[in-house]
Amino acid sequence: MVGAGKRSRLITIERFTSTRNEFNELVETWSSYMDALAEKKDASDVVRTEILGAEQVGSFLLSHFVILWSPTAKTVSPVDRINYDGHVWNIKGTKETAEGRNRFIEITAVRANNGGG
Repeated sequence: MVGAGKRSRLITIERFTSTRNEFNELVETWSSYMDALAEKKDASDVVRTEILGAEQVGSFLLSHFVILWSPTAKTVSPVDRINYDGHVWNIKGTKETAEGRNRFIEITAVRANNGGG
C-alpha cells in the first residue's frame, strides 16, 4: 500500500504545447501540466542497450512513480514527460494500482543514465 510518507518526491508532469507568438509564428515548448507528490520505485539496475549498426552504447534507468489519482492525473499519458530532480523522464505507460479504483496511478518512465542517481 502506498502511504503518504512514501510519496515524498515532488515531480512535475510536463505536456507539449503549441502557441503563437506576437509575430504569429508557431512556438512549441514543454509546459508544466501538474505537480504531484510521488513515491519513486526503481524497477531495476541500469539497463544497458547497444545499437550495433550505429556502434552506439547507451543505458537508461527505469522507474515507477506512484501519484494520487485525480481527474487531472488520469489524463497523463506517454505523450507527456516527468521532470524530477533535474532529469527528464519519458513516460512509457500509466495504470491504476491494485489498491483500488481511483486511488493511485503508477507511471512507468525511463531516462538516460548519465552516471547520476
